[in-house]
Amino acid sequence: MDNTNQFYMFFNGFCIAVALSLLALSLYIADIDLSTKGYWGMGVLFLSGSIVNLVKLKFDQRAENELANQVKRAKNEKLVTEFAAKA
Repeated sequence: MDNTNQFYMFFNGFCIAVALSLLALSLYIADIDLSTKGYWGMGVLFLSGSIVNLVKLKFDQRAENELANQVKRAKNEKLVTEFAAKA
């Protein structure tokens, strides 16, 4: 991984950590029942997990499509090369 990607990953991880820390602090300070705090906390946790899963799914689909396209290009190139060799 190059430095740009490493910095980008660090920055995103840092922002997520800060956001979750501030959210936890606001839940702790909020003047509401403990059950409501737990419900909100679970909602945020599950939402965060869903976002991570969605991003991973889209990334995997993109990688799969790129691989399929590479295979198709290689197959087409082979067919064209074989056709040109026969002509």
